[in-house]
Amino acid sequence: MNSSTPGSASQRQRIFIDKQSPKAYHALVQTSEAVRAAAADAGLDRTLVELVNLRVSQINGCAYCLDVHTRAALRAGETTRRLGVLAAWRDTELFTPTERAALTLAEATTAPSDTAAQDAACTAAGDVLTDDQISAVIWVAVTINAFNRVSIMSKHPVRADR
Repeated sequence: MNSSTPGSASQRQRIFIDKQSPKAYHALVQTSEAVRAAAADAGLDRTLVELVNLRVSQINGCAYCLDVHTRAALRAGETTRRLGVLAAWRDTELFTPTERAALTLAEATTAPSDTAAQDAACTAAGDVLTDDQISAVIWVAVTINAFNRVSIMSKHPVRADR
């Protein structure tokens, strides 16, 4: 079966859409690089960006992105303790007000149908984040949501270290 021949749903394996459409994927990577720069310019450190990437990936159930961004967070200096409780961050005292605002915004961005949560997240974020920081956090969440969809639909594998 070649790339232009449709297969039956029961036989067809997932294609890696990043490899199948490299120009589109490259554009997403470029967007991510611009977002990372905007976050740094807004004064957001790399650990906060990785917390947002991880929390969104947890919500979306993207094993591949969780693997990638856990390692990135550890390289950036994040602790295993905080990573271990990230899914229940509201029930801890381990996250700063800035991180809490960013995580709230990330969750609201990931569940766009909940406009009340969006309004509350934006209002609360405005108490601790600048407009540039709010924009950067939302852009981080938007881009990791896109990468989650790429990896989930492509079934990118998480392989054991060799």
